[in-house]
Amino acid sequence: MNILVCIKQVPDTKIIKVNPKTNTLDRSSAPAILNPYDAHAVEEAVRLKEIHGGKVTVLSMGPPQAKEAIKKCVEIGADEGYLISDRRFAGADTLATSYALFKAIEKLMKLEGIDLVLCGKHAIDGDTGQVGPGIARRMVIPPLTNVIKVEEVDLTGQKIVVRRKIEDGYEQIQSTLPCLLTIEKEINEVAYSPLPNMLRAARYSPIVWTVDDLDDVDIKQLGLKGSPTIVGKMWPPEKSDGAEMIAGNAKEQTKEVLNILLEKRELFEVKGGGK
Repeated sequence: MNILVCIKQVPDTKIIKVNPKTNTLDRSSAPAILNPYDAHAVEEAVRLKEIHGGKVTVLSMGPPQAKEAIKKCVEIGADEGYLISDRRFAGADTLATSYALFKAIEKLMKLEGIDLVLCGKHAIDGDTGQVGPGIARRMVIPPLTNVIKVEEVDLTGQKIVVRRKIEDGYEQIQSTLPCLLTIEKEINEVAYSPLPNMLRAARYSPIVWTVDDLDDVDIKQLGLKGSPTIVGKMWPPEKSDGAEMIAGNAKEQTKEVLNILLEKRELFEVKGGGK
């Protein structure tokens, strides 16, 4: 079973700042990491490989330093990694990104077949969730989004059964293979990498392709030229008057909110004389 995982190197959004002059993300203000949703996609691909055999290949588009994200995937258990890197890819929105990745996938499919494509649900620096379905649309394969469990894979019958999140619950759905899944974090826990994987990742050098290495590329669909999306302005969330930011994890924040509500209620009862 040959599985392809599309991944992205992103800035750590817990630390990143917005440049007030350019209204763009100041990527130098935060360390670059493997997109968390993509890490879960790679982990799921490795688990499927362990059950069904085959190979896990990762693919990314980005600057040369994105090699580090691919090496992290090798540490998780991926077998091979490809990076498409070229100045002509720069400034791509989700439409241009899906096109560039698709052209690389076309070349990979000529080298070896692909049974399944996995992507993270979305990238934390964009949060659109559009690239995965965009790739599926160009490949003319079914996109199954927000997947939280792969329940069955039938390679003989070329079918897969997954459970996915929907607005009011969950849905079990069957699809033919090949297809594309976008992965939620809750599908698995990313395991600690064994020492052999860490050593292999440290020595591993991803394969890098430029635009010229791809076949039949329409340059007009790459980078800024192929990106109809325009970001007019970007700014960090602002603290409004009277608002209070609550620190801590979800449990600590919930406890603090309840304490605040109880305190406000007591003040109301004292002033209003009610209950």
